[in-house]
Amino acid sequence: MQKDFTMEEEDLSAYSMPCPSSTPPNYFRPSCSGGYCAAANEKHASGVASSESRVPKVIGQGCKLIGCGSAIPTLQVSNDDLSKIVDTNDEWIAARTGIRNRRVLSGKDSLTGLAVEAARKALEMAQVDPEDLDLVLMCTSTPEDLFGSAPQIQKALGCKNNPLAYDITAACSGFVLGLVSAACHIRGGGFNNVLIVGADSLSRYVDWTDRGTCILFGDAAGAVVMQACEAEEDGLFAFDLHSDGDGQRHLNAYVNENETDHALGTNGSVRDFPPRQSSYSCIQMNGKEVFRFAVRCVPQSIESSLEKAGLTASSIDWLLLHQANQRIIDAVATRLEVPQERVLSNLANYGNTSAASIPLALDEAVRGGKVKSGHMIATAGFGAGLTWGSAIIRWG
Repeated sequence: MQKDFTMEEEDLSAYSMPCPSSTPPNYFRPSCSGGYCAAANEKHASGVASSESRVPKVIGQGCKLIGCGSAIPTLQVSNDDLSKIVDTNDEWIAARTGIRNRRVLSGKDSLTGLAVEAARKALEMAQVDPEDLDLVLMCTSTPEDLFGSAPQIQKALGCKNNPLAYDITAACSGFVLGLVSAACHIRGGGFNNVLIVGADSLSRYVDWTDRGTCILFGDAAGAVVMQACEAEEDGLFAFDLHSDGDGQRHLNAYVNENETDHALGTNGSVRDFPPRQSSYSCIQMNGKEVFRFAVRCVPQSIESSLEKAGLTASSIDWLLLHQANQRIIDAVATRLEVPQERVLSNLANYGNTSAASIPLALDEAVRGGKVKSGHMIATAGFGAGLTWGSAIIRWG
């Protein structure tokens, strides 16, 4: 009998208790949501010198999402394919996760290549030339260079004016953090066009003999273009971001040290030097604890964002969550009283693609005609760290 790595269906009211720091102090509530921090605006209004004020130079600047794109690897791995290498089957996987297929990097595919493809599609939809980009954000926990992949995306796109490009590492919450970071650069830094890419290849860190985790993850990339606009057109209404390092024990991939003894001897030299070469372990996850965390904290975060935006769950057109597990998506939707017809999900086709899951699902929904210009979306990411966050956005 297979041991379930997630929790069985049960009364979700048990998880209504507050998350850590669910009522954050004021510095967690920068109301970059409709313009700027209220405290900063008060200082500006009181005549504080610009050198002393935290008010951005571009007063009343807004930001909006104007383009999206995505890319997936060529190789598709079905549940039936997995049943040939681990003791599992399609029915068992689908019933507990909602996943039927996933895409995995192979052959000449690369994560950077997928990221560039998704970025080009987003720029094309947005009608923004790569040379007009002011910033490239790569949200990933699996870069193909230890020092980050964003500059390689910038290079491949042909951004000759050398815009800033850097990585954001926040696992499955990464894309939401990318959205908020982009908005802050636009509102506070005077940037005009920001490319946000979410891309991960967790298949490289999966133990393919562990049926509890190998069935969950896939590889993909998604991207959006955020552009400066007038305040009245602003498309990021509110956000709510958190982390809890105590939860790391439930979801992690630690550094493994080579066990080869590199001691230099007993002639007075320093032992354990040179340092041992290291690599990362496969993903380790306590599925039940991650489920409990998600169904408790994600709804609370979305409710907080909605409150800051002055909206209710009934005001939104779509609920777009990180695509981790269909049970989690359903539980959060139920808690927020969002009907299933207003929930975006493509988990069945791609599995958990980490930072790519939200922009991948958004791109499919936009290109498929579901999400239209002006639609309001409540989105949330959650995962390793532990980290979680939400944002209320408007498409177009």
